[in-house]
Amino acid sequence: IESNQNHFPRTASALMDKNAIETRLLQEVKDHEEVDSWKFSQSRGFPHDDVIGVLNALQSRDFLQSKTSRLAVWSLSKQAEDVILKGSPEAETYCAVPTEGISLQDLQGVVGAETIKHGLSHCYKNNWLLVDKVSEDLKMIRQKVTSIEDLVKQQLEQFKESGCNPEKCDSAILKNLKRRKLVVSSSRTVFSIKSGPKFDLSRSDESLDAALTLGMIQDGSWETRNFKPYNFNARGQKIPYGCLHPLLKVRSEFRAILLEMGFEEMPTNQYVESSFWNFDSLFQPQQHPARDAHDTFFLKKPASSPLSHLDYAKRVKTMHEQGGDGSIGWRYNWSEDESRKNILRTHTTAVSARMLYKLAQGKFTPKKYFSIDRVFRNETMDSTHLAEFHQVEGFVADYDLSLGDLIGIIAKFFEKIGIPNVKFKPAYNPYTEPSMEVFGYSEATKTWMEVGNSGIFRPEMLRPMGFPEGVRVVAWGLSLERPTMIKYGFKNIRDLFGHKVDLRMVRQNPIARF
Repeated sequence: IESNQNHFPRTASALMDKNAIETRLLQEVKDHEEVDSWKFSQSRGFPHDDVIGVLNALQSRDFLQSKTSRLAVWSLSKQAEDVILKGSPEAETYCAVPTEGISLQDLQGVVGAETIKHGLSHCYKNNWLLVDKVSEDLKMIRQKVTSIEDLVKQQLEQFKESGCNPEKCDSAILKNLKRRKLVVSSSRTVFSIKSGPKFDLSRSDESLDAALTLGMIQDGSWETRNFKPYNFNARGQKIPYGCLHPLLKVRSEFRAILLEMGFEEMPTNQYVESSFWNFDSLFQPQQHPARDAHDTFFLKKPASSPLSHLDYAKRVKTMHEQGGDGSIGWRYNWSEDESRKNILRTHTTAVSARMLYKLAQGKFTPKKYFSIDRVFRNETMDSTHLAEFHQVEGFVADYDLSLGDLIGIIAKFFEKIGIPNVKFKPAYNPYTEPSMEVFGYSEATKTWMEVGNSGIFRPEMLRPMGFPEGVRVVAWGLSLERPTMIKYGFKNIRDLFGHKVDLRMVRQNPIARF
C-alpha cells in the first residue's frame, strides 16, 4: 500500500491495474499513432475514468498528448433490462389474458397497474386484444390473435449485442425505443490520444510517482531524481466559503457611516413588540388604520403581554384621552387590552421609543442613536414591496433642536451614501410634527425618487416619557432595500430578498462602497 499526505492510499492491485493500462495504452499509441480513449477502454475492458487518470499522468510527463471531444453514448435503461428478462409490457399483458377473456380489474390484479399502464394501449395498437361489452356494467378483454411476436424484446436484445451502437440499429426503431425510455443517450468527454515529445514505451514507476520528501533533501538524493514539473498556472481546488448578502454589505456600510457621524447603535433583537411600544407610546391612536389586521401581523400565542412601567402607561393614557402641554389629545377611551396585544413590529421606531424612555429617566444627556433591522407589515407583495423588510432609523435628542438641524443631518448622511442632491416635502406622520418626506436625485435614472421619511417627535410623545422642557428629538428613517436595489441594479425586490433569490448572485456580486 502506497500513500502520502496529499493522496488517499492506493492498493497494490490498483497500482497493477494502472500499470497494465499504461503499458497497453503506450503500445496502442505506438501501433496506431492515434487512439480514441473511449474505444480503447471498451475494447480492453478498462474503466474509462481509469484510462483518463493514466492519460493525465502521462501527459504531465510529455509522454502523450491529447485533444478532447464530445461523444454520444447509448445505454439500456433499467426498464429495458426488465423487458429483456421478462418481455415487453404489451407481451406480458397479452399473455395474462386467457382465451375466455378477463375483466380489466382482474387483469390489473394479475400483471400489476404499472404493466397495464404501459402495455394495454400497445396491445390495442397492435390489434392483439379487443374489448367485448358483455353488459352495461361488465366489459371483458379478449385475445384477438392466437399468437404474437415480441418485437420490442428482440430489438433490445439485438441493440445490447451490438454494444449499444446506434449505427447498427435502424433509426426508426432507435427513435421508438428512446421515446419509450428503453434506451438513453448521454454525452461523454473522450480523448484523441497521440504520442508526445518524450514518448517512450518504457519508464519507471519511480519517475512517475517521485515526490520531493524531507529524506531526499537531507541525503541529497533529490539531485539525481527525475521529478514531474510543477504547473504553477494550475487553478487550485475551489474551497467552500461564506458570502455576505448584498443587504448585509450595504448594511455594513451604512453602519460604518453612522458610527463615523457619532451615532450609537440601539439593540434591535426583539421582533415581537406589544402594541403599547409599537403604537401607543408614539401617540398613535388606537383607531388608526395602521393598527388593523390588514396592515399588521398579530400573534395568536401569546396574544398579549402585561404592561411594564405602569406610571408611564397611565401618562400615555391621559395624553391619548385628554391631551396635555397645549394638546387636546385624541379624545377617545384608551383601552389597555388593545395596548397589550402582541404584534410583529411594524417599524424600528418601537425600539427608538424604548431608548427614549430610558434616556428620559434621571438627568438628561444629549444622545444620537441609530438602528438597522427587520420589520414586518401585512402588505400586498409586488416588485417593490414585501411583507418583511429592513429599516434604517436614527434620531438625535438635544435641547432646542430645529428643522434645520434635521435637514443638515439627513443631507450629510445621504451625501455619504452617494446621494448628494436631496430635497424635502411636507408630509404627515402621527408621531412627528412637522414631518418631511426625503427625495434624492438619481444620476442613473435622472429622476427624483423618495428615499426616506423624517420629522420632529411630537411633545405628546416625549412629555409622558419624562423629558424636560426644551428637549426635542429629530428623527429620520429609510428602507435598506431601496438603496441596495439601486446600488446593485435590481428591478424586482423579490430577486434581492426572499425564497426566489439566486444563491449565485450572493456569491458573485461585488462589495458595496459609497
